[in-house]
Amino acid sequence: MAGHQGGVIVSWVDQFPGLSQLPAPVRDHLISGSTVVTVPEGTVIFGPGKPPANLLLLIDGTVRVQQTSDSGREIVLYRVHAGESCVLTTACLLAYEDYSAEGIAETAVRAAAIPREIFDRLVAESVDFRRFVFTAYSKRITDLFLVIDEIAFRRMDIRLAQKLLELADVDGSIAATHRKLATELGTAREVVSRQLQEFQRRNWIMQSRGIIQILERDPLVKLATG
Repeated sequence: MAGHQGGVIVSWVDQFPGLSQLPAPVRDHLISGSTVVTVPEGTVIFGPGKPPANLLLLIDGTVRVQQTSDSGREIVLYRVHAGESCVLTTACLLAYEDYSAEGIAETAVRAAAIPREIFDRLVAESVDFRRFVFTAYSKRITDLFLVIDEIAFRRMDIRLAQKLLELADVDGSIAATHRKLATELGTAREVVSRQLQEFQRRNWIMQSRGIIQILERDPLVKLATG
């Protein structure tokens, strides 16, 4: 699929700096062998136990990748945004393994789907495509280590303050349940509930059903950045 920009035909490939400079034969092979797909918001794009059929490169939208424990607790591992690929999909394609987590379209998504056979061939034959794949892969692995570090070593009150500030709209309102916040932070709902109660006791926030209202922003900022 291609669009027009200033009278010049622009392919989806041009939205990915590592692909836009591919040699013409490789670029043409990639474009002709791939398709652009659209996925509605809320769609489960992949899930545990299923093998990846394509490498998806996001053109528009956001995909949330999360894992669920045997006890039913969910944790958000990372999000894939426009101009990025999914590190888990890349790993599964390279290792010929099934997914161990699920990817959910957090918004409506438009993506380029590169079939496994095209992916395998270009990784084997094109230095430039291989560099693109492994550069994106290494960056996302680094991001995952940061997530692990936060969950394992950072205080929950600091992480919760940061998340509240991140999610708040201009009026300081946050439309989120305790369960959703727990999923975002990789902890139990009860832990989030206790910490929110403490913030409310200090008059930093006010809670109602499904809504958290920030009353005192400065103490939260101080905690989040301290």
